Amino acid sequence: MKTSSLSSQSAFVQMLALLALCGAALTAAAQEKYPTRPIEFVVPWGPGGGADQLARKIAPGLEKELKVSLPVINAPGATGQTGLTKMLTAPADGYSISVLIADTFALQLDPATKWKPADIVPAAIMIQQPSAFFVAQNSPLKTWKDVEAEARKRPLKVGVTGFGSADDLHVIYFSGKGLQLASVPMPKPSERYTAILGGHADLLYEQLGDVKSFLDGKQMRPIIIFAETRFPEFGNIPVSHELGYPIAISQFRSIVMKAGTDASRVKTVSDALAKVAASDDYKAWLKDQYADEKSFVGAADAVAFMKRELDTMRKYAPRK
Repeated sequence: MKTSSLSSQSAFVQMLALLALCGAALTAAAQEKYPTRPIEFVVPWGPGGGADQLARKIAPGLEKELKVSLPVINAPGATGQTGLTKMLTAPADGYSISVLIADTFALQLDPATKWKPADIVPAAIMIQQPSAFFVAQNSPLKTWKDVEAEARKRPLKVGVTGFGSADDLHVIYFSGKGLQLASVPMPKPSERYTAILGGHADLLYEQLGDVKSFLDGKQMRPIIIFAETRFPEFGNIPVSHELGYPIAISQFRSIVMKAGTDASRVKTVSDALAKVAASDDYKAWLKDQYADEKSFVGAADAVAFMKRELDTMRKYAPRK
């Protein structure tokens, strides 16, 4: 009787051990599968701007590829740092991603910036666009020569995303050329657009595609485009290089994840983004946004791309 009891106990212990092993295996398998729940898609800017447009354009395609929902969450403030910080304070598990644009990346030129490039992992560069200075359609500033003449007589207000942004770098550049341009930070796109339409600002720095509805509606117009050659769609608008101002910081918008995220999960997101970028619908959208048709840069090359962009920005940053 005693021997039988010991034998039963031994079998019971072995069964528990086997169940534990099976449970561990199932847990490991569950941990390896990604994604299994919604991925938070942070937009560090307000609704209606280019970053928001990008997120809402690609979210449905990502949902189709990843088989989970991607709720878009707007968290504007601090030239995009509020939303980026929201993503960076989440676990490095791939369930929180963020849009990162050139304006926020330009803050790396300031040594006081708390976050560093090493804190993020780019999953892809999704769009590269030319920028411009815009005026209201009925502005008395009809040409860039008018802007130069007026800016030598009085300060002109320029609506920008924030101090230290790529927008601000352009304003600083022209200030160094003797033009009295002053940056007026407005993190919400609607505020910037309303500012020049209502006469509260003289100029707006923005991407051509982001204000397409205002261009089509004849509410605003570009007065100088920052590029080397003219755009066929805007053949009568001069570009910075031909006017003797060799500055052209293209706006880029990327999708980033927190550093430390498993490389396989980064690849999963990057591969999904690549499929979205390769779709006819997305290509048509890039064209509609006046963007580079070869905008997409995958995770493998995105770090080098961002380093080159930062080096370009550094050329135009004020010397300290």
